[in-house]
Amino acid sequence: MPVQFMRGVGPHTAQRLARVSGGMLVRDLAFTAPTGAIDWSVRASIAQAPLDTEVVLDVIVEAHVPPPRGRATLIPYKVRVRDLTGYLSLAFFRGQPDWLNRQLPVESRRIVAGRVVWHRGERQMMHPDHIIDPEVESFGSIEPVYPLTEGLTGRQMLRLVRQAHAMLPPLPEWLDPSLLARQRWPAFAEALRRLHFPESAEDVRPDAPWRTRLAFDEMFLRQCALRLRRAARLGRQAPRVEASAQTLERLLATLPFVPTAAQRRAADEIAADMDAPAPMHRLLQGDVGSGKTLVAALACGMAAAGGLQVAVMAPTGLLAEQLHRVLAPLLGAWGHSAELLTGATTAAARKVQAQGLLDGSIAVAVGTHALFQKAVGFRRLGLVIIDEQHRFGVSDRAAIVAKGAEPHVLTMSATPIPRSLALAVHGDMELSVLDERPPGRALVTTRLVSSTRIAEVVARLDGALERGERAYWVCPLVSESDEADLAAAEARHAELVARFGDRVGLIHGQMPVRERDRAMDRFRAGETTLLVATVVIEVGVDVPEATIMVIEHAERYGLAQLHQLRGRVGRGGRPGACVLLYRGPLGETALRRLETLRDTADGFRIAEVDYRMRGAGDVLGLRQSGFPNFRFAVGGVHDALLETADRAARLAVDHAPELAGDQGRAILEGLRLFGYDERMGRGETA
Repeated sequence: MPVQFMRGVGPHTAQRLARVSGGMLVRDLAFTAPTGAIDWSVRASIAQAPLDTEVVLDVIVEAHVPPPRGRATLIPYKVRVRDLTGYLSLAFFRGQPDWLNRQLPVESRRIVAGRVVWHRGERQMMHPDHIIDPEVESFGSIEPVYPLTEGLTGRQMLRLVRQAHAMLPPLPEWLDPSLLARQRWPAFAEALRRLHFPESAEDVRPDAPWRTRLAFDEMFLRQCALRLRRAARLGRQAPRVEASAQTLERLLATLPFVPTAAQRRAADEIAADMDAPAPMHRLLQGDVGSGKTLVAALACGMAAAGGLQVAVMAPTGLLAEQLHRVLAPLLGAWGHSAELLTGATTAAARKVQAQGLLDGSIAVAVGTHALFQKAVGFRRLGLVIIDEQHRFGVSDRAAIVAKGAEPHVLTMSATPIPRSLALAVHGDMELSVLDERPPGRALVTTRLVSSTRIAEVVARLDGALERGERAYWVCPLVSESDEADLAAAEARHAELVARFGDRVGLIHGQMPVRERDRAMDRFRAGETTLLVATVVIEVGVDVPEATIMVIEHAERYGLAQLHQLRGRVGRGGRPGACVLLYRGPLGETALRRLETLRDTADGFRIAEVDYRMRGAGDVLGLRQSGFPNFRFAVGGVHDALLETADRAARLAVDHAPELAGDQGRAILEGLRLFGYDERMGRGETA
């Protein structure tokens, strides 16, 4: 039921609730996990309240101190309160005077909860989580604290979550009794009740048995949904590519080099998949520079030899162009055509391409979102390859797959994924891993350099360019901004042009496509030797002569993004260098990110560190899998549960995919409750 139909919830409140619960249903609200708990029975005095810690204070309102006229956006509205030990200010940015006077009348007694900080020579509590009139409101000794957004109060959120929880129907038990006994877990309903009605502050901790049981449930049910989706796919008929293994041998024999063992293994797995009656759904995962494009080319060659067409989809024009530059010569040598179709393709060329795709004369189409527009059709689309798949939404992937009759699907990712995440997000896919570096890949030395030494970096860059090397200089912004004191590509480009002249190029995402392509072509040709850029060059840019990468404000980037940027150099056999220019002082997290990148070039190791630091949802983007993000499971806390959940799901689903019997019906009920049942059909297979 939509939350809007709950008692006390109108359209505006429903929108606010959706921002914190992740959905518009009563279920979403009932599944909103607390971030902590308040023990109302333990109250501090103002003088002894510890700083930066959640505290409960029993105070008397002393006075209201509104900000000067016209300064409300800069100076908070303050309410001065006291107890027998001293004074404190409750601070509210953009506070509404009428509301604050009703909530905190002068000389009234109030119970307030929140974090006390020391600011401008006084103790302050910024935006208290709770304000309670003890003569009007009753409250328990322990109350959970939920995430909030503007317009929602802590007490309002508590009341609505508990109202939603009370509306849940009685639920059957979907876990095997022996598993519950082994783990000593409570029933699902009891675990959820204890989370919203804790008996101690420890009850809402992520590692508490109640939260752990709920985390396992959503992992188990997600894996059941993935297994069901896989079973449905295996029951469909794909355009079979017979004798793929023999075709692969012929293609490999034409190569002027020997693929790595990992590339050969992945190609063999793809050949076997395409020679099977069910549609392939495989993820090709490899570190930067591991040779995914060659494997994709071999897949294209096998499909084209079998009379099928291939659509290769990339998230950006630069990446599509780079893929086409590599694929076209290989496929041409094998007797197949490959065309590039992006937003920059002219209308006349697009018309010719559209006809070639419809009559089958074009075997492989490489492109961006332009590929799944309605005007683009295929005669016999049998293989879809999606590069950087996490950058596409589920509907995007489904749109390109729908242009064929159950085509095989190969998705590729240059962001290595920890095994636990691969299980959670791609449990319905087969996995191929490229864990070797092709010969000729040089190591890249990474150094951390303070931005105060930027003049030294420029001086050393001067010498490198004189020696004929090429370099990238990456900035976080396109142009200067009043809102962020960060380096901008346009300003840095002007400064470097003053030093190096017309050897400096510029490329960023706001440039017209043709202008950006010309800048990239000039850098490839060596007409420019220093390219100032934004993260538009993060993937898909392959200039073997580039040996130096300078990343300005490196502390502002994520680990995976830094690793991708570093991967743009050292691709031509010459040793590379990556300079991480940072502005200090560095926080603990930023320092750990930069040190990790400095100390290892192993993308899988970097992915594990990134996962532990940021959690599953941030690292991978679980929404791209077609499933909602985890509600109860917490990265770094519940990781070890996933393999057990996957085994339990396999036992429950693989032996009885129709989910008959009491446990099967209970699992179906759980899938509906968590919203997983809607994501198991034909439209989500991409």
